[in-house]
Amino acid sequence: MNVKQRTIREEITISGTGLHTGQPVNMTFKPAPENHGYKFKRVDIDGQPIIDADVDNVTDTSRGTTISQNGASVSTVEHVLAALVGFQIDNVLIELDGPETPIMDGSSIQFIEAFEKAGLVEQEADREYYVIPNNIHYTEPDRRVEMVAMPLEDDYRFTCMIDYNSPVLGSQHAAITGISEFKKEVASSRTFCFLHELEMLLEHNLIKGGDLNNAIVVVDKEVSKDELKHLAVLFHREDIDVAKEGILNNIELRHQNEPARHKLLDMIGDLALVGTPLRGHIMAARPGHAANVAFAKRIKAQIKRERSKKTVKVYDPTMPPVYDTTQIMNILPHRQPFLLVDKILELTKNHVVGLKNVTMNEDFFRGHFPGSPIFPGVLHIEAMAQTGGILVLNTVPDPENWLTLFLKIENARFKAQVTPGDTVIYRCDLMTPIRRGIAQMKGVGMVGEKVVVEAELMAQIVKVKNEEQ
Repeated sequence: MNVKQRTIREEITISGTGLHTGQPVNMTFKPAPENHGYKFKRVDIDGQPIIDADVDNVTDTSRGTTISQNGASVSTVEHVLAALVGFQIDNVLIELDGPETPIMDGSSIQFIEAFEKAGLVEQEADREYYVIPNNIHYTEPDRRVEMVAMPLEDDYRFTCMIDYNSPVLGSQHAAITGISEFKKEVASSRTFCFLHELEMLLEHNLIKGGDLNNAIVVVDKEVSKDELKHLAVLFHREDIDVAKEGILNNIELRHQNEPARHKLLDMIGDLALVGTPLRGHIMAARPGHAANVAFAKRIKAQIKRERSKKTVKVYDPTMPPVYDTTQIMNILPHRQPFLLVDKILELTKNHVVGLKNVTMNEDFFRGHFPGSPIFPGVLHIEAMAQTGGILVLNTVPDPENWLTLFLKIENARFKAQVTPGDTVIYRCDLMTPIRRGIAQMKGVGMVGEKVVVEAELMAQIVKVKNEEQ
């Protein structure tokens, strides 16, 4: 049975303080359309830039996870993202009027409560999971970090172990057998730090929004009464002492292994940056934000590789063409030596496939690496654009009276050399419907089964001016 995507029923606002900045912040969750994913919007900045919750946008993992895009950043996103994954929300826009999410009580439970209050709406589109097909490993030997994603087809399972070589904290384990257990078993687990870390952070003015209500402080050394009095003054407390569990007595543990559960929470939040709902069993020893993000990048890279293989179709260059060279010249204004498409193999309303035979007779080989002839990368882009031009010009009844002009090229990547004797097949797919003669296309060039070039193109068709008018 297919699972449908979900968003929240109505918007809801949470207010609090950023842990490290100490700045008050209002965070509003808004319903979002299908396939929107998680996006943050900085409403306090001119232009209100949007930041995609994507692992490729991570810019800092030193004291939480920070993502940046379009000239803006949002810090400490992991607790919010963990709550979204744990409550199985697919699409939401998160507006903030500050640079950091509110720390709240140091866990995710208040975000979960907000989602419950807002309610959920099931959407039409199916949720597209990535099911881990084989073990994906990540290790950091110097930090003794080990992480592995293992196949599990019907749920999202986590097992986490922490070991800080501390007589107080010791070795702890936490686990959930399915993501539906997040609220009960994980969401309320608060962040933690060691007393020596707390003192260092205070000395460097790094936790301006810190409060003893939103963190477990592990006491890993002998502490004098004067030091405890000093901490009490800093945090506006009448008295602070060390509880029998080896933590400051400001709060009581919600779980005996609350630190391990919070590390599991962080891991769920950081892995949300993969950008795709996962099904599998994640096991980790001594994880941290930097390792989580590196692991997320590894998973995302595998997803990208697999999806590119599935979407790229291999074409037979000898198949009967839709248009031959003569017919192409009736549509495109290009002529030799700059006509770079020999055949059109396939043409629909949404995609086009063109073919280019690369021969040593090409005029540019006389000056472009004549001793080692390589098809120029810029001509790949031009050939791709000409192929896409056929698609766009197919929307008008008189294509010979129109020109196709470049507006933008993005994410161009050249993955392999093309040399004389190769046959390159270019496929261009519309990324959005053509509007006002403007087309956005994803282009891929292949030699056999190998992708040699890819790029995103934007082009516009314009009417050729009639010189007699």
